[in-house]
Amino acid sequence: MSLFSKNNQETFFNPLSSSNPVTVQVLGICSALAVTAQLKPAIVMGLSVTVIMSMSNVIISLLRKTIPNRIRIIVQLVVCAALVTIVSEVLKAFAYDISVQLSVYVGLIITNCILMGRLEAFAMQNGPWESFLDGVGNGLGYAIILVIVAFFRELLGAGCLLGFSVIPQCVYDCGYLNNGLMLMPPMALILVACIIWVHRSLNKDLQEK
Repeated sequence: MSLFSKNNQETFFNPLSSSNPVTVQVLGICSALAVTAQLKPAIVMGLSVTVIMSMSNVIISLLRKTIPNRIRIIVQLVVCAALVTIVSEVLKAFAYDISVQLSVYVGLIITNCILMGRLEAFAMQNGPWESFLDGVGNGLGYAIILVIVAFFRELLGAGCLLGFSVIPQCVYDCGYLNNGLMLMPPMALILVACIIWVHRSLNKDLQEK
């Protein structure tokens, strides 16, 4: 089978749109509330989940035929915990400020329902390459939603992007004020709901799902 066959392309691209884990499956919502007040931690969180998901998918796929069925969940958790620990230590070593902002949420990737769901539903049934594509696709699909939410929250809530001011001072001089509500967790949920509404409006076939 070709590495980039039609099935493999669908495995990679479907989570970016028609099977997005956040907008279609409504998974991983907690992260959208917790780490999207600023764009930088949202990007790091999205990339971290993508790396962990792709690597754990590959490892579980390689081990799937040797894992006793009764302990498969335990094995999956151990693999995820090891990868999360590695990613957490790398962030502390090279991006300490961001790791502090992410706080416990990096550790909670272990229990991310998207991650565990793909391990159980896909990696346990498919080969390493397909599982890798599935992990990257779902990780990026999740990351895209985090980045979109963080973009609007930081821009409208603080007038900044990636910590740099982007709204000119003249706009504030005319009476514009940053919307503090955008930096509060409920606004993240509202933005996710708006993204889901727009996504399903553009994809009529998803409205009954």
